[in-house]
Amino acid sequence: MENTLNLLSRRAGFNTALRHFKSVNAFAQDVGEGYNLADVLNEALEHGTLHRYQVRAILNALLVDKLGYVTRSHNLEATVDDAQPIMETVSKWGKVHVVLCYYHPQAGLYVINPANPAHWDGVLPLVRDEYFLMLVGPASGSLDHTTLERAADDVLKVVYGKSVKDESAYRGSRRVLKPAAAVPSFDETQSTPALSSGVAVEAPAQRAGSRKRITPKYSVVVTNELFHNGNVEAWKKVIASYQAKYPGLDVLIWYENERINDINSLFKWGKVKHGVPIMFSVAGDEIKDVRKLQRYLYEGASPRFEAFLKGGYDQVLDLF
Repeated sequence: MENTLNLLSRRAGFNTALRHFKSVNAFAQDVGEGYNLADVLNEALEHGTLHRYQVRAILNALLVDKLGYVTRSHNLEATVDDAQPIMETVSKWGKVHVVLCYYHPQAGLYVINPANPAHWDGVLPLVRDEYFLMLVGPASGSLDHTTLERAADDVLKVVYGKSVKDESAYRGSRRVLKPAAAVPSFDETQSTPALSSGVAVEAPAQRAGSRKRITPKYSVVVTNELFHNGNVEAWKKVIASYQAKYPGLDVLIWYENERINDINSLFKWGKVKHGVPIMFSVAGDEIKDVRKLQRYLYEGASPRFEAFLKGGYDQVLDLF
């Protein structure tokens, strides 16, 4: 049988595990004081005191195993473009904590407090058929399971723009984490681990855990008579050049609010014609040259697309 404690057999693994355990305990304290775990996790990610790979384990250990939050997995039945109604409603529900876990294929896991406007930056739209996990628990003390189940149902109603008949069981004052205020207890996790050999343990790099950013969507209007195979190949060349220059960045393509994973499908559909906009955004940590990328994509969607088809099939153009 495989030894599941192999990680702890070396000093580096032991220290990594110890820091994680201390993080979990610190976050448990913050939740016990009335903070939404999504707020605290995102603040820790921004400060670089937490790594992205720790987030899922913390969510499961605290909200599921320890605190018994109601969990609800859901595939969206309609595209959600506007989070303002969700924020306005859930922000009044001070007696419950709602955490949405949404996995973006390029930007990674988003942990969202739906009452926090900052958490929606770069996430929208939530596209039909995409998946998210919802966790609902008491903000303080305890609430009966039936109330929490009903709150989860009501969150889904709000997501789809429906009204909630009776919010009295959820309404109350909400404890808000203010970045400018005193930092919660997660900073305590940076103290020196117990196991060392006289060598200082290196602290996490600044902003090492922060999630990827996503730009707003930029429009590229097709000026060719049809976005045909030549335009598709031009876009592939432009995007390949951009990502060769900035390997940590991803270019996301959108058409009619649907994320396009295969650019060839824009040509195959045969309905992307002159005057039709195609949208794109960029995801990554240090986003650069977006305007230049937009200009090249515009040229690639025009009758001048052939300028980008020079060189061999696998040759990466030096555009950026």
